[in-house]
Amino acid sequence: MNKLDIKIYDDPLLREKARPIEAITAGHQQLAAEMAETMYQDRGIGLAANQVGVPERMIVIDVEWSEKRNGKNAHPPNPIAMLNPEILEEGTEDDVLNEGCLSLPEIEGDVWRPIHIRFRYQDLAGVAIEREADGLLARCVLHEVDHLNGVLFIDRLAAPERERLAGKLAKLRKLRQERLVQAS
Repeated sequence: MNKLDIKIYDDPLLREKARPIEAITAGHQQLAAEMAETMYQDRGIGLAANQVGVPERMIVIDVEWSEKRNGKNAHPPNPIAMLNPEILEEGTEDDVLNEGCLSLPEIEGDVWRPIHIRFRYQDLAGVAIEREADGLLARCVLHEVDHLNGVLFIDRLAAPERERLAGKLAKLRKLRQERLVQAS
C-alpha cells in the first residue's frame, strides 16, 4: 500500500473547498485505504483527502486507535471512511483542547469546539449514515470537515495564539517552498 504525500501549510489546495463525491468508485476505496495507512504511519487520528492532494469530500478517522496506541492493550486500527460528511447540528457547550495537524507538523494550539455534534456521511458502499458524537470523535470530525472547507485549525485560534505561532508558520512556508524547488 502506498503512503501518500501530505500537503503542508501554505499549499493552496489546503485552502480550497473540496468538491462532493457524486459516484463512489473502486478508486475511492483505494484512496481511503491509502489515506488510513498514511494517517497511521504519521501517527494521526484523522486525514482529509485534500491533505493528500485530492480535492474531494472524503475523510478517514480513527480516534480509538489514538486513545490506546501507547498502551499495552493497543486497539487495532479500525478507520472510518466518510464521504461527503456534513455537520447537521453543533451542541451549545464548547470545550478547549490542544490540537495539531498532519499538514502543520510540530504546530499545536488551543482550539474551542462544540463537545457534541450530529453529522451525516456516506460510507464506501454509498450508504447514508447519520450519527451523533461527543468528545474526541466530535472534535476530529469537525477538524477534518474544516479541512474539506479550506479551514485550518490555526484559523480558529485566538489572535495572541496565532501571533505566537507566526515564526513556526513562516518556517513551514519556507520548507514547502524548498520542497517545490527540489521537486522541479
